[in-house]
Amino acid sequence: MLSVVIVGGLHADARKATVERLLADVPGSVVLHHDLATAAAGTVVRTIRDAGGLLSAGETPLVNDCACCALREDLVPELRRLDAAGTLRLAVVELWDSVEPKAMAEVVAAGGLTVTGVITAVDPALVLPYLGNGDDLADRGLAAAATDRRTVADTFARQLEYAPVLAVLDSPEADEEDRELLAQLHPTAHQIPIGTARPTTTDHSTRPTDPAVPDHSALPTDPAVLDHSAWPTDPAIPDHSAWPTDPAPTDHPARPADASGTLYPVRPSRRSALVRAALAGFDVESAAAAQHPACARLPAEADAHGVSTLVWHRCRPFHPERLYEALEDITCAAARSRGRFWLADKPDVLLHWDAAGGALCVESAGPWLASLPDAAWDMVPPVRRAAAALDWHPEHGDCCQHLVFTSPGLDRDGLERLLESCLLTDAEYAAGRDAWKRLPPAFDTLLEV
Repeated sequence: MLSVVIVGGLHADARKATVERLLADVPGSVVLHHDLATAAAGTVVRTIRDAGGLLSAGETPLVNDCACCALREDLVPELRRLDAAGTLRLAVVELWDSVEPKAMAEVVAAGGLTVTGVITAVDPALVLPYLGNGDDLADRGLAAAATDRRTVADTFARQLEYAPVLAVLDSPEADEEDRELLAQLHPTAHQIPIGTARPTTTDHSTRPTDPAVPDHSALPTDPAVLDHSAWPTDPAIPDHSAWPTDPAPTDHPARPADASGTLYPVRPSRRSALVRAALAGFDVESAAAAQHPACARLPAEADAHGVSTLVWHRCRPFHPERLYEALEDITCAAARSRGRFWLADKPDVLLHWDAAGGALCVESAGPWLASLPDAAWDMVPPVRRAAAALDWHPEHGDCCQHLVFTSPGLDRDGLERLLESCLLTDAEYAAGRDAWKRLPPAFDTLLEV
């Protein structure tokens, strides 16, 4: 069966270097790419290539004026066709700049195909500039649809935090603070170094030029393949030692259009850390649960190389008006903040906090488990019940404040004082839930109530 690895990220040079490395390391691999830059003209351009060059190119029309919808409609049939040909081992889906890996991984898995890896490619020198960029994607020519209202910062944050593997460009411009920020933002990710990108004069505050089939002749032809020392010694996928090695790495396998017979799997003579990551296996449901605000795997406390992560956990609700008045200061206090929070006037509702680039998104994520009748608990996924148990309070159950702030130069003490000032006072808290519900509903506009 064809293995599918998804490679995404707004850092185009890092993404392309990652894709080229996979094509070079895995004989019998191709890369599919849908370029959404032509969406304004009513089409999406699809290319398929292998390490030897372009295999095919075509256009697919927009679906409902949505470029991402067109991608979904075209991607799965193409992958199924490649799978049916039986001549390939790995399909690399290189996402266009602002396409998020979560949606595409779920689409591919729902289509009956096997997602074996999701990788976000990152240039550490660009993490802070992108995370602090509150521009709309549309203003940078990166919107995936006319109705796309995402920003550069929140899109990059989701791309970064969803992938269990980060392919990290060896950027000469990155310093210890940049690398520490990346590590604190996604501490559970496997970081795999990849070679340096070709020299570029790209202004990274705007969209890099991205031709459909880029000329990679300036990339190193034989970069060192570093074996990440933290990678498990017993990867999930078996080592098929009985498979023949490729005697001629430059002898590319039959292309998808050929009908000369099924190509047996070919094992690279040295499996790189990046290849192991691409083939290790990926659980779409677990990945979604890890991002859900009720059970997200949030970063832990950290402080190193000028970068800090503050984990703020309290078992008392916010006063809605005081928190609303402080939103701008809290949101701008850190490059990235996320988590779940509890409002006094909506004591049964779990609220999601998601901030990057100076902009905050607040939305309801359903009820707290403590608000559900006992009979409903059987319908709650085990991972949600486990997350609630970690925050359980004898009086309030899982209702709590669990917010995480990560940034260089974070004013931890000042931020904690500001957050504390937004909680209910002792007298307000003692008044009880009925009184809380009568507090001014300051967040109704944000929640579109």
